Amino acid sequence: MKHSILVVDDEAAIGIAIQRLLKKDGYHVDVCTSGEQAIEALGHTPYHLIISDLSMQGMSGMDLLAWTRKNAPETAVIMITAYGSEKTAVDAMKLGASDYVPKPFDNDELVLKVSRVLETRTTRVENKLLRERIEGSLGLDNFVGRSPAMQRVFDVIRKVADSDLTVLVRGPSGTGKELVANAIHIGSPRKRQPLVKVNCAAFTRELVESELFGHEKGAFTGAVRAREGKFELANGGSLFLDEIGDMALETQAKILRALQEKEIQRVGGDATLKVDVRIIAATNHDLEAKVADGTFREDLFYRLNVVPISLPPLSERDGDLPLLVEHFLDGIAERLDRPRARFTAAAMRALTQAAWRGNVRELEHVIEQSVILADGLDIDTDGLPEAVRHPLAQGTASLIDETLPFKEAKQQMVANFERSFLEAALARNEGNISRTAEDIGMYRQHLQGKLAEYAIDASSFREDK
Repeated sequence: MKHSILVVDDEAAIGIAIQRLLKKDGYHVDVCTSGEQAIEALGHTPYHLIISDLSMQGMSGMDLLAWTRKNAPETAVIMITAYGSEKTAVDAMKLGASDYVPKPFDNDELVLKVSRVLETRTTRVENKLLRERIEGSLGLDNFVGRSPAMQRVFDVIRKVADSDLTVLVRGPSGTGKELVANAIHIGSPRKRQPLVKVNCAAFTRELVESELFGHEKGAFTGAVRAREGKFELANGGSLFLDEIGDMALETQAKILRALQEKEIQRVGGDATLKVDVRIIAATNHDLEAKVADGTFREDLFYRLNVVPISLPPLSERDGDLPLLVEHFLDGIAERLDRPRARFTAAAMRALTQAAWRGNVRELEHVIEQSVILADGLDIDTDGLPEAVRHPLAQGTASLIDETLPFKEAKQQMVANFERSFLEAALARNEGNISRTAEDIGMYRQHLQGKLAEYAIDASSFREDK
């Protein structure tokens, strides 16, 4: 990319000299002789860098810097200062200038500083764009689900995200608790600050306290230098405490103090450090039961459980599985830069009948494995893992109520199959009843009767809904 530079100096000869110098390095360079001219030029040209004299007639270089910071914040500024005015140059950098060059300046020094400033600016802009793309991918748009259970989750996330309330996300493993934390943070006023994550179950008590609160040099064997903890790193942002139910009681007490007093102490240290973090905690444990048996502090539970969000297992997300399958197939194709795979009707039936004890995470892993190992784009049942091909091997209790009489249990299994099969076919055909009937070899009127029997709304599978 050819960078554009605007040189501003009321001594026209200096401006022209800088223009000639920088054009040799391939830059596009324009020259203005006043701050007023520079503002007019900035009104119609998005310059990457301004090189401005500090002392000019009329609008000064400091005034131009202030205007640029307010109206063109992505434009970097280098100030040219007179001999002996370094203090003023430092003041300019405090106001947002990227660097300064004293007069008389060395050509090589100026070229080097221009190169460094433009490189830094490019990195900053690229990071901003990357952050915006990441934010877009981590918000609610990354969730898939039309089921009433997930709609309730989305509603709570929207309502709580822009507050500063502590949130406790609960649900079985693999249901997307970390995605909820991402969405809450991205939707909050803290989104420009870090979201720091720590798995409380991944460390011993001593190490998890070091991870959370940091440590001083010599605090324990191997602590060869001081280290910031997650609370300090998350200061001003959000802290996601995953698997909070696995935390030792002693550590729970320190977490409680951090929440109450908004301050921490590093391991091995005496100083008190103020921290400003929003806590989002998650667990797959029954915390009320842990409170009852004394393995989880009751006061901490109430501090964490200000806004509870309960994620349903995949088995309770009626109609969501076909949508998730399509979502993962799209994602894999994009990630691997290859044509999109698809499951046959038989394979989709097997997917909808599986127990999915690992929930959405297990489903995603199975789809990834099936796509990567497939010989072509059409994946039949023989391309699925054994446990998915034969769901009864996982236990019929997940599919039917075994306490029912045989006839009723059979009816229940058939109904479960028909519902899942029809929903998968509708999702594949975006809710178009005629295409769905043709796809599965069923008369349109017969299909409509089945949809009415199971209260399936075909319009809910349309992408434009």
